[in-house]
Amino acid sequence: MNDIIHAAGWALIHFLWQGALLGIVAAAVLRLMRGSRPGARYAVACAALLACLLWPAYEFAAALQPGPSRLQILTLAEAGGIYPHSDLLAGIDSRLPLLVAAWLACVGALALRSACGLAWIARQRRNGGRNAHWQQRLSQMAACLGIRREVTLRMVETLASPITAGWWRPVVLMPAALVARMPPELLEALLAHELAHVRRHDFLVNLLQNVAENLLFYHPAVWWLSRRIRHERELVADSIAADLTGAPRRLALALSELEKMQFASQRLALAADGGDLAQRIRRLVAPQQPHGNWKAVIATFSLAAACLSGYANAQQESSLPAPRTPAVVDFRTCSKPLWPKRDLKAGHTGTVTLSYHIAESGKVIGSKVVKSSGHRGLDQAARTGIEKCNFMPAKLRGKPIATWQQMQYVWTLE
Repeated sequence: MNDIIHAAGWALIHFLWQGALLGIVAAAVLRLMRGSRPGARYAVACAALLACLLWPAYEFAAALQPGPSRLQILTLAEAGGIYPHSDLLAGIDSRLPLLVAAWLACVGALALRSACGLAWIARQRRNGGRNAHWQQRLSQMAACLGIRREVTLRMVETLASPITAGWWRPVVLMPAALVARMPPELLEALLAHELAHVRRHDFLVNLLQNVAENLLFYHPAVWWLSRRIRHERELVADSIAADLTGAPRRLALALSELEKMQFASQRLALAADGGDLAQRIRRLVAPQQPHGNWKAVIATFSLAAACLSGYANAQQESSLPAPRTPAVVDFRTCSKPLWPKRDLKAGHTGTVTLSYHIAESGKVIGSKVVKSSGHRGLDQAARTGIEKCNFMPAKLRGKPIATWQQMQYVWTLE
């Protein structure tokens, strides 16, 4: 359990910079593709959000894999004094259980919110109002779009804007006020837009977005990418609806009427965001010819791939291990090393540096001389003395581990 907690904690911490990197790369690519088709930008934003999910998942899985080489790197780094932030990282490591607990609590609350949204949709599917005329028209339009599944239409009194939900059994929830107040040809254009979501299976992508938002709620890049996906998705659906009805201006007028009605802005967690209505209307009325600097896009992707490749190589060749707490000697168990009679008589002095192996039990099971005092007897006496000591073993992710540490014995005559 400690391994899982520490792996999850460090994966969450590392995603702070990983998410920022992915967000910057995605923003640069989308900026270069601002004149491209919405479908292309939509694919890029979805790929970036998927990377936000997969990268920390990979870090989590990799941290759970046994890696003896990592322990050796840490030991050498400590011995050589090239790991100056070990105290800071060890402090963070000790607080990871609290961090993971807080993260789980927030994820649970957000998941409950999403579950309530799904339950509300299911209830409206069962209890929502029915309209035989518009149900028949919706089925005809679905057939024109090549949708073979039955699409259900329900009228909801308290809804702010149309919602499409479900994949296997899709349902379109339509505000009852729209049916009563909007001209039939405009309402038909809005239904065509909702059917475009059904044909593209956008509900599944929306579920993936909710998973990413729930798990990585603390990172602004995730929310920005998710919002950008919803915006581009609406533009793609507008294009499909305009082609189906053959009247882009009719859909633009329907969106304008929807904006004028000034419904309440509150939406459920799983409701599709209509995006910027004004921008959607402008695009329908005066569409722009798609263009894009694909050479710059390829260059940006190449740069991002190079950065990720360098990161992977660094992880493989010189990645730092998870922080650990070093072994601590119990001085009550130690006895003063005996001065060899021959060296004492000869007046030998010096400093010996020992490297000793501490087992998981805290016992010293081996030692070696790293730097001799210049006298073999003093070196051997130091080794004998350290092997009599007991230690509180070093810990990695809360578990005792075997480790090598160093100590100096200074032999002086007074």
